[in-house]
Amino acid sequence: MPNRSAPRNAMRQPATLKAVAAAAGVHLSTASRALDPAKRHLIAADVASRIETEARRLGYRRDAAAASLRTRRSRLVGVLVPDIANPVFSPIISGVSELLSAQGYSTIVADVGSDPKRQAALVDELIARRVDGLILATVRRDDAVLRHCLETRLPVVLVNRADESGRVPAVVSDDLHGMRLAVDHLVALGHRRIGHIAGPAHLSTGHLRRQGFEAAMRAHGLKLPAGGISTAKAYEREAGENAAAALLDIKPRLTAIVAANDLLALGLLQALRARGLSCPGDLSVVGHNDMPLVDMIDPPLTTVRIGPREMGQDAAKLLLSALEGQGDDQAPRVTLQPQLIPRASTAALKQ
Repeated sequence: MPNRSAPRNAMRQPATLKAVAAAAGVHLSTASRALDPAKRHLIAADVASRIETEARRLGYRRDAAAASLRTRRSRLVGVLVPDIANPVFSPIISGVSELLSAQGYSTIVADVGSDPKRQAALVDELIARRVDGLILATVRRDDAVLRHCLETRLPVVLVNRADESGRVPAVVSDDLHGMRLAVDHLVALGHRRIGHIAGPAHLSTGHLRRQGFEAAMRAHGLKLPAGGISTAKAYEREAGENAAAALLDIKPRLTAIVAANDLLALGLLQALRARGLSCPGDLSVVGHNDMPLVDMIDPPLTTVRIGPREMGQDAAKLLLSALEGQGDDQAPRVTLQPQLIPRASTAALKQ
C-alpha cells in the first residue's frame, strides 16, 4: 500500500528547547536564559536575538508551569483595585504591568469592590493560584484583608491608599500637600468662601485630604464655617453629586469647592447644572488625581495631579525588592509630590 501522509489537521508537536538550541548553535542553558525574560540580560544581545528568531521559526513556547515547578515561583503578581471603572486605576495598573513585564512577571488584575469579605475571598483565590506577591489599591486605614495577607506571609505592597499600621511598603501621593496646592490656587484667585467635598473617612485619601484642606484654610487665616465640608459615601460621581447638593443647601454662598477626587468633582458639576449654576462663573471647582480625560470635559477640570503611572511603577519596584529579598527591615513608604494643573474650571472671584 502507498504511504499515507498525516492528516492535514493533525496537531503539530511544539518544538523543544533542545531543538531551538541546536538550530541557534548554542548550549541548552544559553537558550534557556535567552528565552527567560528575567535572565535574558545575561546573554549577549545578538545571541539572544538569534535564539529568539529560531524559537519563533520553530514555534517554540516556553512552559511557564514547568518553570514554576522548578523555581517554586509562578512569576504571577495579583493587583487588586476597588473599582476598575474608576479611570485613575488604569494608569496605576499600566505602570505596574509595564515594569513587572520587563522582569518576566505577569499580572492578574482583580476588581474586588469595597466588600471586605469579597476582597478576602479573591485574595485567597489568588494565593491558591500561587501568585508571588500582591499589590493592593484597596486598603482601608484599618484593613482586615491586609492583616489576612500578612498572616499568609505573602509579599504585599500598597498603592495610592495606605493603612495606618505602617507595616507594609506603600506608594502614595502627598495628600496633605495636594490639598494645600488646591487651596493656595483658589486663594490666589481671590476666593475666601471655600468648601470641601471629602472622600470616605475610612480611606487614607479621604481622611488625609480633608486634614490637608482644613490645615490649608487655617494657614490662610480662613475660617471653616460649620457645614462647609460634606463627606461623600464613596468615590463615585453620584456620591459626589449628592454630597455637593447637601453642601450647597447649607452653604449657598460658597464661591469655590475643592473635591477629594475627580469623580466627586464631576458629580459636583452635575449638581451645579441641576441648579442652573455655571462653573466657573458662579463657582470654581478643583478636583484631585488628574484622571484621564478630565481635560476634555466642559469646563476642563482644574485638578491636582498625583502621577498614577509612576505610582504603579514604584509599587512594582518595591514588590520586586521584596521578592528578591532586598527589602528593608522597616517597610518603606514612597511619597510622590503632587502638582496643581490649572484649567478652566477655576477663575478669579468676581468683585
